[in-house]
Parts: sequence; C-alpha cells; structure tokens
Amino acid sequence: MIDPAPLLALALDAAFGWPEFLYRHIGHPVGLFAQFLNRAARRGNIASHSFARRRGAGIIAMLILLLLVISTATALEHGAQIWLGAYAPFAIALLAWPGLAQRSLYTHVRDVAQALEQGGLAAARAAVGKICGRDTQALDRHGVARAAIESLAESLSDAVVAPLFWFLIGGLPGLWAYKAINTADSMIGHKDAEWRAFGWAAARADDIANLLPARLSGLLICLAGMSGWRIMWGHASRHASPNSGWPEAAMAGALKLRLAGPATYDGILHHKRWIGQGRSDATPAQLRLALRLYIRSLILLWLLVGAYLWAQ
Repeated sequence: MIDPAPLLALALDAAFGWPEFLYRHIGHPVGLFAQFLNRAARRGNIASHSFARRRGAGIIAMLILLLLVISTATALEHGAQIWLGAYAPFAIALLAWPGLAQRSLYTHVRDVAQALEQGGLAAARAAVGKICGRDTQALDRHGVARAAIESLAESLSDAVVAPLFWFLIGGLPGLWAYKAINTADSMIGHKDAEWRAFGWAAARADDIANLLPARLSGLLICLAGMSGWRIMWGHASRHASPNSGWPEAAMAGALKLRLAGPATYDGILHHKRWIGQGRSDATPAQLRLALRLYIRSLILLWLLVGAYLWAQ
C-alpha cells in the first residue's frame, strides 16, 4: 500500500505554506534548533579556547542536537503508528508539513519580482534580503534579480528537495534531522574565524546531507527548462559549496544568464566566480521565468515522489 504521508505533506505545504497565525502562536520547529545552537555556541565557541577545543564542542553540540531531534521525531512517528493505525499517515504528514517550504519560497521570490516590476528598488532589496545572506543595500535592479534567482535555485534543494529526500529515506526522523543540520549550517557553518572551528561539524554534515538532493535539484531544473545541462555539468564546481553550484548552474544555463560573481557579505567583497554564460543583467521577466521553472520542477518532483512510493 502506498504511504500517502509524503504527498500529503507536500500538498499541505503547497496549499498553505506555514501560516502566519501558526507562526505567531507556536513558532516554527527550527526556532527550537536555533535556541539550542545559540546556547551551545555561548558555552562552546569561546574565543580564548583552542581551535581543537572549539571544534570538539561543535561536534558534541551537533551530536546532542541530532540525538534530541531524532529521538523526539521517532517517538512521535511510532506513537502515531501505534495509536492512530490507518490514520497515522495523516498525523505524520502534519508533523512533516513545517519541514517543507515550497510555498514560502515561491512567495518570497514573487515578492521580489513584484517590487522590481513596480519600480521599488528599496522594497526589492528588503525582500531579497529575507532570502539571501549578502549585503543588499548596494545592489542595483539586476543584482537584486540575480540574487533572487540564485536563492530560488539553491533553496529548491535546501528547503524542498533535501527535506523531502530524507523524509522518503528516513521518515519523520530523517526529515527533521536534515532540518536540524541545515539550520545549524546556516547559523554556524561559516568559514570566518569566529565560526570555522565550532561550525565545522555543521558544515560538513550539511555537505553530506545535500550531496544527492542538490544534484537531483539541478536535474529537475534542467528537465523543467529542457536546457542547462552543459552549464550545470561544466560550471557547478565554480561554486564554493560542493552542492549549491548544481541547482544554481542548472538555473543559469536554463535562463542563459550569468549568476554568482563578486558579492559583498558583512561589508567584505568576495570575488566569486561567475556561473553560466551570457548576460549578467537579470531582469524581472527572467525572475518570473525562473519562478515558472521552479513550479515545473516541483511538478516533476511530485511525479517522481509518486512513482517512488508506487514502487515500494
């Protein structure tokens, strides 16, 4: 019998996202991960400690976080199966729902496109600042559009394909273990001197967890656009991340754009390599096209999930 939980979770997220009223009243599970990591960092990432000691503290923090998350998710999943029987997939889908971000990602990027179309560069900078980590105040219209397209491509993997992949592989514990790892990487998995030691385990765990999902995301984008293969295979390695370059290069190839390139983070200019060929002056129209490719990629993903579940 087909397990409907993954498709139900996808449907809930596509229909509702994570509603604002739920966020106001109960927050979001990743907020708990953030609280734990902040406390762990205050105790373990102390500048006066040696590099090895801080790295060890980061490893221990990640192990404890994963132990807590996996044990809790396992208990909830098993409890649903024991107490709800045939209705367990519905409860599991509800518990998996906040771990996906199809709708919220689309909404955030659409907001950037709308601001650019209406001529509101300040509003567009503010909107894109919600989904990317670079400094946005100096970005022109093309830079804002590029940043939104890059974030859309990378987040297809990080926020949709990867959590769903681990949900299919490891059930509810797999999904939330991935979300814990990805949250940790975004918070502490940086290469600067402050976090390089303490965040090492988070960054390496995220690299491993996204290894297959990132490449699958790139393939989905190429299939959705019926192009981009050559750029994906040839330019993915230009990205500093071993994974993020795959969906980003696929999107660059499908749109016939140059993405990435020099960018400023915390006031420091980083001379990143360009990914893709063609023009770098992305437009709101190309951002809209990227959103259409995103929707097509999701449709393909849904079909792929259905086929996988049917084959089980």
